[in-house]
Amino acid sequence: MQPFPVPVLPTASRIRPRTAVVASADGSFRQRLSEILTGLRWQVREAEGGAQAWAEAQATPPEAIIVDSWLPDLDLAEFLRDFRGSFPDVDLVTASSSFAQETPRGPYRQELLYALRHIQDTDTAIWNTAPALDKPEPASGRAHTTSMPLPAHLIAAQDSSSPGAVAVAAHTPAAPITASLPARVVEPESSARLPELIGCAPCMIEVSRRIRLVAPRSTPVLIEGPTGSGKELVAEALHRLSARSRKPFVVINCAAIPEALLEAELFGHTRGAFTGAVQGRTGRIEAADGGTLFLDEIGEMPLGLQSKLLRFVESGELQRVGDNELLKVDVRILASTHQPLAQHTQAGLFRADLYYRLAVFLIRTPSLAEHAQDLPLLMDHFMQRMGREAPVKRVDQGALAKLAAHGWPGNVRELEHVLERGAILAGDEAVLTAREIDFGLTVN
Repeated sequence: MQPFPVPVLPTASRIRPRTAVVASADGSFRQRLSEILTGLRWQVREAEGGAQAWAEAQATPPEAIIVDSWLPDLDLAEFLRDFRGSFPDVDLVTASSSFAQETPRGPYRQELLYALRHIQDTDTAIWNTAPALDKPEPASGRAHTTSMPLPAHLIAAQDSSSPGAVAVAAHTPAAPITASLPARVVEPESSARLPELIGCAPCMIEVSRRIRLVAPRSTPVLIEGPTGSGKELVAEALHRLSARSRKPFVVINCAAIPEALLEAELFGHTRGAFTGAVQGRTGRIEAADGGTLFLDEIGEMPLGLQSKLLRFVESGELQRVGDNELLKVDVRILASTHQPLAQHTQAGLFRADLYYRLAVFLIRTPSLAEHAQDLPLLMDHFMQRMGREAPVKRVDQGALAKLAAHGWPGNVRELEHVLERGAILAGDEAVLTAREIDFGLTVN
């Protein structure tokens, strides 16, 4: 009998690690995809845009390139067409289903698709049929009921063999709870949303769409929305996806600084400009030169200072307090408010000319009640984030029912604080019950 042939394995020196380029303006997308591919024994090189990806491919051609569904510097369709022509041997995969994978499939295509699907599955999770809480109950007082599917790793189920005891559901999906929720099903579009904005409700997808449209421009943006709805996250995403992303992102809260100091904070001052000014100081506007200035709660800015800000917005020139010299500064201005500024301009509480300068493009962040179908996604996000410093806790059915029934006047920020408070109250327990869900004092 002939001996069974033993294959000769290549030595380590002969093995050339397969390399992939991940092209995306989304740092979170690049990081997550890189981690998965690294686990599959890929070497990953990251690119923030199409031009950088092209340069990476020219320097050392990779085995594969994965391109996000949007590029900040190049038209995606043109990039794909030109890249296929210049690098026909590179396996090209896109994160967008709108573009067919026309290149010859490489031997590792399935690994690349697995990595992409893993991210998409993580984003959409299992809440494709989660209901929304954006409508009041009908006048008849009868509540529409439907069940809210929950992530298995987040839910604790009751152990029937021991009354009152809690057993963690690890592999089997927990039974859905029934709450007074409108029976409306929304199909999530996670591929269109930005990673900062947790939620697949249509109103959240629209926010992401508007961010993607205006981010590459220098257009001023006014972000309106209730307190705690994520306005600063929107501003950060606008900066991250802009051509100014490598320059400073400077934030100033117009409501947190006394009126007497706000002008000096914005425009800077010279030494001796006022009592206590023992040395000169660069203002926030000047510090943001080349980047983005985010004016949080712009509606709280005094009228007198609004006129000085208007002059800068119109001319791009500022004058430090106590100085006669004009400085030219290039910044993109983003502003936010929880107030109805359009109505305030009519009442004379806010300068109309400044409003129209700032509100060239409007983005509205919805209240949590408007996308309450995203409650499980948000809960999972915050519980996992708290799990970086301590074991991830789970919630039982009673706790989730209590959370689902709450009105959330403080929006997403309130949800985060309630969950953090519950985790603290639970101590060493692995499960949050309704007893640990404490809403505190509700501010009307």
